[in-house]
Amino acid sequence: MAFPFMRSFILLFLYRYVRLVVNLWSFYTFKPIPIPENPKLTAEDVTVIVPSLEGCGDELVETIRTILDTKPHELLLVTIEANRKDAEKMLKAMPAYLHDRIRLFTITHPNKRRQMTRAIPEVRTSITIFADDDVSWPTTALPWILAPFDTDERYGGVVTCQRLRRAVNATFSEKIWNFLGALYLERRNFDCAATTHIDGGVPCLSGRTVAYRTKILQDEVFTNDFTNEEWWFGKYQLNADDDNFITRWMVSHGWETYIQYHPEVEVKTTLENNPKFLKQCARWSRSNWRSNLTSMFAERHIWYRQPWSTYAVHLTTLSPPALLGDCLLIYLCHKATETLDGDVHWWAMRALGIWMFISKFIKLLGHYRRYPADFLLLPISILFGYFHGAIKIYAAVTLNVTAWGSREGADANDAERMRKRSDIEREKHARRLASIYPLNKVVWPSSGYAPIA
Repeated sequence: MAFPFMRSFILLFLYRYVRLVVNLWSFYTFKPIPIPENPKLTAEDVTVIVPSLEGCGDELVETIRTILDTKPHELLLVTIEANRKDAEKMLKAMPAYLHDRIRLFTITHPNKRRQMTRAIPEVRTSITIFADDDVSWPTTALPWILAPFDTDERYGGVVTCQRLRRAVNATFSEKIWNFLGALYLERRNFDCAATTHIDGGVPCLSGRTVAYRTKILQDEVFTNDFTNEEWWFGKYQLNADDDNFITRWMVSHGWETYIQYHPEVEVKTTLENNPKFLKQCARWSRSNWRSNLTSMFAERHIWYRQPWSTYAVHLTTLSPPALLGDCLLIYLCHKATETLDGDVHWWAMRALGIWMFISKFIKLLGHYRRYPADFLLLPISILFGYFHGAIKIYAAVTLNVTAWGSREGADANDAERMRKRSDIEREKHARRLASIYPLNKVVWPSSGYAPIA
């Protein structure tokens, strides 16, 4: 029996491109939740937590300044004890009228989850926002971030639109790295808005700037699980991937999430503009592997809560690299049409080539509209997309690695990010969880959803 080349081609083509076509429709029809005319929540209902390694520096000063310009209730800065004096010196140098709106906390060793849980109990407002120490906010950000919480009690987490803050007077090589970083964020915005519009799924509530209801974060069970996440059948304790954990927590505990994709809530951030960007890509890819495998095969809530997001985002983790997928499509199309009329075969191959080329940039049109000159760099983005397949494979075989690799001092306590657990520790954690979270006392949000028993 001849191999069914045509059937195989059609199935692979549909698997790859149905998500693209539907997501394009979803993205361009997506609308952010508007600010209510008479909002119940205001900036005074917001506390911003900024975990920082260095605890000082011009970039952090700019972050704090732009955040406080939005007039939240207060800002909690959390750094490590070794950098306390530098942080205090930086805060003292800031305008005096800001001093009573900033509180400083420290922990012994660098660990973002520990830094977050150090500050969470100190929050006295109904909304908590986490922000990285290298972001800048527009003054219009908070009303947009609060709008979903004001609109529906079921919303537990809201993430923002993100753009790259490009380097000034950059060299040619820095411009290339900036271009690749900007496309990474553009692709993220596209995917989040598209999937949110269809089934409410957000691939990841990125910690660059994300808001949650404080009652979720201050729940004792959340704190326990957040600081004792299990990985690889409970053999390891994972302290990396904090934003992925909270994203999955929202899904498994019945909360809705949203992305506010609008220019007035556009957060600017920085990425590496040198070869260290590749290390960032490897770290992000490992995080995606770990979290998506957990979502699909350990927790499994996404299959019925967010089926489209599962297909459009999570399953792509298991898809072959772009170069392999493209080559396979071309081969199948060639074999499926080679016995047809010569013109039909030629037109089929040409149409496939044009379609595949358009698919390489159609999701990124927003970026190219803002920076038309970057379209000249399109071949670089296509080649990098193919190269990223190698990064993805490398990440898959190095899931035990949690190092940043791109930030000085960030890996001083790397062993704690993924630590092997003893049987005694695992049993102790299970007993503690059972004691503080008996199943018959669980109260779920008004959506009525409850997780798998």
